[in-house]
Amino acid sequence: MKSGIGTASLKLPNGAVVKACYDEVLPAAKAGALFIDTSTISVADARDIHEQATERGFAQLDAPVSGGPPASGAGTLTVMAGGEVADIERARPLFADVAARFTHMGPTGAGMVAKMLNQLIVGCGHAVMAEAIVLAESAGIDAAKLPESLAGGYADSTLLQRLYPRMLAREFAPQGYARQLLKDLEMVNEFAAGLKAPTPMMGEALSLYRMLVHLGHAELDTGALLKLYER
Repeated sequence: MKSGIGTASLKLPNGAVVKACYDEVLPAAKAGALFIDTSTISVADARDIHEQATERGFAQLDAPVSGGPPASGAGTLTVMAGGEVADIERARPLFADVAARFTHMGPTGAGMVAKMLNQLIVGCGHAVMAEAIVLAESAGIDAAKLPESLAGGYADSTLLQRLYPRMLAREFAPQGYARQLLKDLEMVNEFAAGLKAPTPMMGEALSLYRMLVHLGHAELDTGALLKLYER
């Protein structure tokens, strides 16, 4: 937990742990404190935690982040936040040193909804990168040139420029754990089901990550999904 003047920011692995932390911290917090949760948890948990804080008279934001350890170390995280405008503006200077982009998505829970969509895109993108690598190698072209050759086109993306080369090199030391992305995709699946929104592509990615973790690769990088295509 990082503490500032009247602020407390959390980055924890799941909703149960975040709730347990709030149970311990809120009774001891000083009046006027602002709590910021940068964890990736369910939208329902984010709203419950906000209610828990506001019932005690504290301001609270959901502000999940994207970019992983590289962006965290460089201070270039992407932050999507939900909460009251006054609280967002109070928090904005705190993120200036750690984030390249800080976007207010709407009321409580909106930041977490945006993070669910981020994880949907990321999860599906991992599967696409794995398929592109296998197909390129099978076709006999120089697969390493793909990011350069597609740069600036419609297929270009951060995943293509940063994840693809690591997958191609079979670098599976974790920058993000397979088990963690699986946890996130399970939340996206539950969230989408509650809205009766069709997510067939995400469903395929979810099935692949379930299989990857079942095969014992939970502690490898998310890019280890490639292993399933090489079996």
